[in-house]
Amino acid sequence: MSIIRCVDVHKAYRLGDREVAALRGANLEITEPGFYAIMGASGSGKSTLMHLLAALDTPDRGTVQVSGRDLEHMSDRELTLFRRKHIGVVFQQFNLIPTLTARENVELPGMLAGDEPRALRARAEELLGALGLEGRGDHRPDALSGGEQQRVAICRALLYKPAVLLADEPTGNLDSRTSEKLWTLLGEIARDNGMTIVMVTHEPAAAAHCRRVFVLMDGAVTGTIDTEGLDATGLATRYQRLVAAA
Repeated sequence: MSIIRCVDVHKAYRLGDREVAALRGANLEITEPGFYAIMGASGSGKSTLMHLLAALDTPDRGTVQVSGRDLEHMSDRELTLFRRKHIGVVFQQFNLIPTLTARENVELPGMLAGDEPRALRARAEELLGALGLEGRGDHRPDALSGGEQQRVAICRALLYKPAVLLADEPTGNLDSRTSEKLWTLLGEIARDNGMTIVMVTHEPAAAAHCRRVFVLMDGAVTGTIDTEGLDATGLATRYQRLVAAA
């Protein structure tokens, strides 16, 4: 069974009186857990594809499957429950509630679902500790660094032990040193938990941490890059060759 599968996916948006095609027959399949990247230039359709995988939008045409489920055939309520239990999402903006502590931000999806408070607190503490945030649980976001805030957001996304974690430019607001640490952390989470993590990025330095890169151009996947033995420079070279040949 495929963990993620997209077949001939199309998506267009209206901009005034114009229709803009964001995805034009995108195909993508992931069959094994691991850390993967979707890489492309601005306007290539990366974020649109991520929103479809996260069940935050629906395709105009084509099939989107996550963990063996066809997302387009699910009701709004089914999608909400499926997202909560099976898909974690991390965005470039940390999207933390400023009036809540780090721990409360992690617990928030469970609070909204009416989960048992003691079990929820234990899970939040477990995640904060695992991501190096011991002693930071009582701090509000404005008392945390950017890297710490993004790790809190990752903890929140991992609350229900999802099979799939989607990260949309997760280090876009972080400095290079903190970004490097976060890319390494995401790889470790995927490996240690048998999880599938898919990161949208335009940075070769980020994609080099992943086991495979799906190259997106003009709304379609034009090729893949296996990263074994490649550093950021080598990956950038392979990427440019694929783009030039498309």
